[in-house]
Amino acid sequence: MQQKKVPMRMCTGCGQMYPKRELVRVVKNKEGEISLDLKGKAPGRGAYLCRNPECLQKARKARRLERALSSKIPDEIYEKMEAELAADES
Repeated sequence: MQQKKVPMRMCTGCGQMYPKRELVRVVKNKEGEISLDLKGKAPGRGAYLCRNPECLQKARKARRLERALSSKIPDEIYEKMEAELAADES
């Protein structure tokens, strides 16, 4: 029997490849709203991050998420994502 292929995604913060399930998806929906998609099933354009807050900081500093989602991300959304990542870790 053939083993199922594990989908891999790259973290926009550190650039490492990880199995999709280990990453958090940042999604931009049709209305242009940006949010964390902890389940990985929300419709829209997505970019992936490690569950490490440092990766979110790196992606924010280098504007990688903005480039991946092709839109400006306000500071409030980054702060909300940081809080959600911190809550997800505990």
